[in-house]
Amino acid sequence: MAAVTKANPTSCKVVLAGAVAKDLLTEVSEGLSRLGRSPLLVGFLANTDPAARKYAEWTDRTCGENGFKFELREVDREDLETNLLAANEDDGVDGIIVYYPIFGSRQDQYLQQVTEVSKDVEGLSHGYIFKLYHNERFLDKDMSQKSLLPCTPLAVLKILDYLRVYNSILPHGNRLFGRSITVVNRSETVGRPLAALLANDGACVYSVDVTGVQQFTRGEGIRKSRHEVVEKEGWGLEQCVPLSDVVICGVPGESFKLPTQLLREGAVCINFSTEKVCGFPPEPKHRLTDLDKKNFEFDVKDKASMYVPAIGKVTIVMLLRNLLVSRNPKM
Repeated sequence: MAAVTKANPTSCKVVLAGAVAKDLLTEVSEGLSRLGRSPLLVGFLANTDPAARKYAEWTDRTCGENGFKFELREVDREDLETNLLAANEDDGVDGIIVYYPIFGSRQDQYLQQVTEVSKDVEGLSHGYIFKLYHNERFLDKDMSQKSLLPCTPLAVLKILDYLRVYNSILPHGNRLFGRSITVVNRSETVGRPLAALLANDGACVYSVDVTGVQQFTRGEGIRKSRHEVVEKEGWGLEQCVPLSDVVICGVPGESFKLPTQLLREGAVCINFSTEKVCGFPPEPKHRLTDLDKKNFEFDVKDKASMYVPAIGKVTIVMLLRNLLVSRNPKM
């Protein structure tokens, strides 16, 4: 049974990311033991975004607590590409993470491809994303090297598995069959790949963005090998949220709140964006009431069966897991 913290005297269970991360760190610890050394993760900070710095601080802390080495390199954004290329060539660097946004434009997408694939622990390189969308789990035909998944979408999948939203009786790859899920956010780094991953695992996914709603599925009876996308003309939150067993929100702005009345009774609600620190762990001093300042309204617990207010601690564990997988294909 998932470790939970009770919020109000209701049937909703508030599940904190730390409980999920604790279980996953066991797997990471075992992988580190098999590797037999402390790999070095290098983070590049080239902006003044407080959210990025907070993420770097939590990455540093998590690495130190779990036997990994971490080095934060603060550089001017105009020098970032040169520094990434140097880190690619440095045999002492095992993994690289860049704290975005840098330029806030397509130039950031270019920079995501500068990092050497073997050191891209964020899973954002074209080769990894191609495999994700095509529902292919390995980089090679011999299936000896796993294809990495982006950290934040992977963290959401791990949380859903922890909450037993995945049906363990069904075969791997089909375990979300019968689930309807709304994802509010269609960014290229989180929202879209998350929708694709969920659909590839069998779910009917409604991907919501300012441009409208798209439906991601593997077709009727999940007969297709990978997801397909259909535009849902005229649809909005009012149409897809009431249909959804799970609602996942990640809008990085305080102006958006998902109306609680739209939720299906007993829905599972997951937030991966906050008003102040997008997707990252809250400071320990924060009370539970502070955790509710997310994309969901304060009364979300009146309708939801389970509520996950932040996922940042799990995201960082997935970063370490990706680092180990890239260094040890057998993990």
